[in-house]
Amino acid sequence: MSLDAATPDLGAAEPNTKERILDIALELFTDQGYERTSLRQIADRLGYTKAAIYYHFASKDDILMTLHLRLHEFGLSALASLDGTEWSPTTWADFLDQLIDQILEHRSLFLLHERNRAALEELHRDRHDADHDDLEAGFQRIIANPQIALDDRVRMTCAFGAVMGTLFLTGNVFADIPSAELGGMLRGAVRDLLGTGAPG
Repeated sequence: MSLDAATPDLGAAEPNTKERILDIALELFTDQGYERTSLRQIADRLGYTKAAIYYHFASKDDILMTLHLRLHEFGLSALASLDGTEWSPTTWADFLDQLIDQILEHRSLFLLHERNRAALEELHRDRHDADHDDLEAGFQRIIANPQIALDDRVRMTCAFGAVMGTLFLTGNVFADIPSAELGGMLRGAVRDLLGTGAPG
């Protein structure tokens, strides 16, 4: 039976329905691109009407932004967990360990971002995103800290780039490698770049 905005108990099903919309949109936006995905396609995959989607999201843009903001939650939570840390290559390695775990667990969200960069940049122009600014500023504040030796800051930047490059810029090259194995190799490469050795 189709769900629409007039369904009396739609509110009771809201969390489940909303998550299903996001899951299907994530898959379609990643596989075929945001611009080539319509709300009708999302609704058809759900087996609902478009009205059911409008009950939860005002537009396709809102769906994309909701998915996108989850990325900031990961980054902000990782930075917050180390708030007050005296940054060094060793503490940066610990931070990147957390980030690698989050990326591998939620890799589809990060792939969404990489494959729909133009659409997301347009959304950012239309809607000022304070969380995005906070996250970017947080990273830049750490890397710009003059109390950290310049060569350490360069290594920290390279290590961050290695994580992002390996997991995203390579496309599906490493897709068949189990996450635990890939994560272990990536951690080793990060610690080589940082000169910190194996974790204690």
